[in-house]
Amino acid sequence: MVADESTILVVDDEEDVTDLYATWLEDSYDVRRAYEGHSALEKLDDEVDVVLLDRRMPGLSGDEVLEQIRNRELHSRVVMVTAVKPDFDIIDMGFDDYLVKPVSKDDLYTTVEGMLTRVEYDDRMQEYFSLVSKKAVLEAEKDEEELAENDGYRELTVRVETLRETVDDARASLRDHDDFVGAFQDLS
Repeated sequence: MVADESTILVVDDEEDVTDLYATWLEDSYDVRRAYEGHSALEKLDDEVDVVLLDRRMPGLSGDEVLEQIRNRELHSRVVMVTAVKPDFDIIDMGFDDYLVKPVSKDDLYTTVEGMLTRVEYDDRMQEYFSLVSKKAVLEAEKDEEELAENDGYRELTVRVETLRETVDDARASLRDHDDFVGAFQDLS
């Protein structure tokens, strides 16, 4: 029995991984499965709230699927769930969060819940959370010297700080204060 009306699309070319993630989530959500990029785009519509997307797939890669999702101007939140270690190329990608495999059931579920909460936020808040996530992922993967030497990372930091100033006023209107606090903890 599905407890929530939300729809999750799980996309991974490893069928066992797709099926495992879908099984973890299907008691709580309407879950769609796709085993490659073209199939993912066919199953994607306005009803999909969250896409869990692998980056490295044959044919149409996760990066290309992500680009097409954003070109369609769908309001789906996209989480890259991948074995690809993040590098500075993620700064310009349009995802909302990035998980490196292996991913536990609890981490996957918590991430989906967070994405569903963010669906209600305005565009500036969405952008802020996405940028904070990218910054946190890079800080977890790169040493201070690599970060300091990268122009893209420095620009990302400035964008985060600029957006932080504009979203500060919105704090009172957030329903899930813990999500907002978590984003600020990622900054430190």
